[in-house]
Amino acid sequence: MGGNSYGVDWSDELCLGNAMVDAQHRTMFDLLNKLVDACMDGTEIEKLQETLDFLANYAVKHTDAEEALQVQCGFPDYKRHKRLHDEFKESVGKFVLDFRKNGSSSALSNDINQTVIRWLINHIQFEDKKIGLHIDRTKFLQPD
Repeated sequence: MGGNSYGVDWSDELCLGNAMVDAQHRTMFDLLNKLVDACMDGTEIEKLQETLDFLANYAVKHTDAEEALQVQCGFPDYKRHKRLHDEFKESVGKFVLDFRKNGSSSALSNDINQTVIRWLINHIQFEDKKIGLHIDRTKFLQPD
């Protein structure tokens, strides 16, 4: 993956086949990459704070939408998946607090890169793929 210097670029291999979820995942990748780049290049504090806050809010919006989709399609592992989302939102929240307390730094950028981006990639590849497979299976079971 990727030509981005610090973060990672989106890859179509991460697509689940649900247009809404895939678009939201792409947006989260874009936001995370902007955030990592901004931490590294010393972007003005207001812009960095705005990006970080937007990411935190977007993470909530995305996980809520994805969880609604899971309920709608009867995904059997919903509760465990929701717990993973809650942990992700908590991680992003910690970065927001760390930034507010200590400002931008290469250490924060590395933490975001190593923790959040890696978590997101693994989550999409291994956890969200299960939702996509479940949706595909249930399509065949529903009458036309």
